[in-house]
Amino acid sequence: MESYIMELFKDEVTECIVVGIGNPLLDISVMVDHDYLKKYDLKPNDAIMAEAKHLPLYKEIVEKFSPDYVAGGSVQNTTRVAQWILKKPNVCSYFGCVGNDEFAKILKDKAESDGVNVLYQVTTEKPTGTCAVLLTDGGNNRSLCANLAAAQLFTEDHIHKPECQAVIEKAKLIYSSGFFLAVSPEAMMTLAKHANEKNQMFALNVSAPFVMEFYKKQLEDVLPYVDILFGNQLEAEAFAKFFNLKATSIQEIALEIAKYPKVNKSRARVVVITRGSEPVILVNECKIEEIPVTPLKQEQIVDTNGAGDAFTGGFISQVVRGRPLKECVQCAIYAASHIIQNSGCSFRGPSEFKLAES
Repeated sequence: MESYIMELFKDEVTECIVVGIGNPLLDISVMVDHDYLKKYDLKPNDAIMAEAKHLPLYKEIVEKFSPDYVAGGSVQNTTRVAQWILKKPNVCSYFGCVGNDEFAKILKDKAESDGVNVLYQVTTEKPTGTCAVLLTDGGNNRSLCANLAAAQLFTEDHIHKPECQAVIEKAKLIYSSGFFLAVSPEAMMTLAKHANEKNQMFALNVSAPFVMEFYKKQLEDVLPYVDILFGNQLEAEAFAKFFNLKATSIQEIALEIAKYPKVNKSRARVVVITRGSEPVILVNECKIEEIPVTPLKQEQIVDTNGAGDAFTGGFISQVVRGRPLKECVQCAIYAASHIIQNSGCSFRGPSEFKLAES
């Protein structure tokens, strides 16, 4: 895969080289204790879709705490981070559905100010989606509870609009998340097949354990088109459980995922598994490499929300520069480390990533 990446991205980074599709959400972030999580049947380091029992949560955290409002949505965060590192506007384009409201304007302004080319589908049927971000243990753990609202109403016809088709044709890498399988698996499959036909790369973040449990069929359908798959240890273990893998160690699980059937057999799937402060597992050409992470001191950690999104943004920013995969992981670690030291997926000054500048 590495030689393919270097060939595909041998030229200068251009506008619209990356297309992301996902659920744009406004994060409502608060610090709580474990009893508060139990009240709403939430877990410390998990991500779920809101059920009826969770709906009072959104009003309550606004009234009871002093929340931070942060532009969110996993894929949108990833495109913002990639833009931050690349320092060139409109390298990334982004599709997702929002309401016709003030929250949508906040999201669009934030993404565009970070350099993302935003192509929202707008609905009047529901408000812009929100995500309750409940931080515990001094920000070390985050529980995400997403009320998709308008984001749930994305329809495949949006990607066939001329302005969207124009950026899809320019793209060399298309990226989405497992969360989006709950919204429009049809749109994801269309883009995945397009990427395969046009010799573009298709990358996917599995996003959360519930994706494997409740959207296994949709994930099974798209997986043969996935060139790069991202996940964390909990997600990889959930994949092993629900896909009945024989592997038990996280390294063996990553290797089995890499070997999962693929439409384009000429390039092996790359699998990247994060494990907090433990080394990142990189599987390339069915070889396992562990890349160390420099742990942060406890007092440096502000908020782990967005760390995974930042990791993938950092990784993708170097893929489109045609860099070796180990360097992609090192940039991913840098990006995640930076985001963890800030509230939400936000930046403190310009990117200072310097490795292998060329």
